[in-house]
Amino acid sequence: MSTPKLDIDRTRTKLNTLGLTYAAGHLDYLLAEAVAKEIAPHAFLDRLLESECSGREERRVKVSLKMSGLPTGQTLENFDFAFQPAIERSRIDTLATGAWIRNAETVLMQGPPGVGKTHLSVALGTRAIELGFSVLYYRFDELMTALKVDAGLPPSRLKRRRYMNMALLIIDELGFEPMTREEASLFFRLITYRYGRGAILITTNKSIRDWTELLAGDEILAIAILDRLLHHSNVLNIKGRSYRLRDLEEALRIANA
Repeated sequence: MSTPKLDIDRTRTKLNTLGLTYAAGHLDYLLAEAVAKEIAPHAFLDRLLESECSGREERRVKVSLKMSGLPTGQTLENFDFAFQPAIERSRIDTLATGAWIRNAETVLMQGPPGVGKTHLSVALGTRAIELGFSVLYYRFDELMTALKVDAGLPPSRLKRRRYMNMALLIIDELGFEPMTREEASLFFRLITYRYGRGAILITTNKSIRDWTELLAGDEILAIAILDRLLHHSNVLNIKGRSYRLRDLEEALRIANA
């Protein structure tokens, strides 16, 4: 026995009034399926509510990705682990569970340019959003610009900045230029505030022994920052060929074929 069209319209209107817009959009299809397959009322209701939950989750992820500043298209699924055997897939899979974010730990990815640090950081940030964490991505120079703008803010206002209170802050490409003393001091303030409060992922072309030089030659400041970063940390040393050089070599091969 089919349901009158007027009843479907009334139900859809009520769903929209309650803010269940995804359920309203799937009502016709799910109702037709329920009639054709003689699905029990409670099972139909469960499917209707599941369509709402799925739609809301898809929207949450989409909005969170946009607000995070993460580059698009770089995921764990399309990372070429075979090309970079120095990367332990098991360690990346462990990080992909998000437990380290929940525990406000640090991930430090070290290695030369082109070995996949940015791709992995973005992929882990994307996975973190899918898991329900708030994420913010900055290239280091962009972050430093923001820190300088906020340098004079009192602590009560500074702690409300997104780079202070996001569950995960990703800082990409640290180390290409040495910091001034002012920049090193601002970076120290950021790390100190987030220590124990929020997770940080840093990609850098510098090894730990080079951080004193990176931080305006201030050994005491370097030790203080590293002490906080490495206390609860996951350090990945990535060595291998450059993906960008590989792609360039392939393009030249095709052009000369």
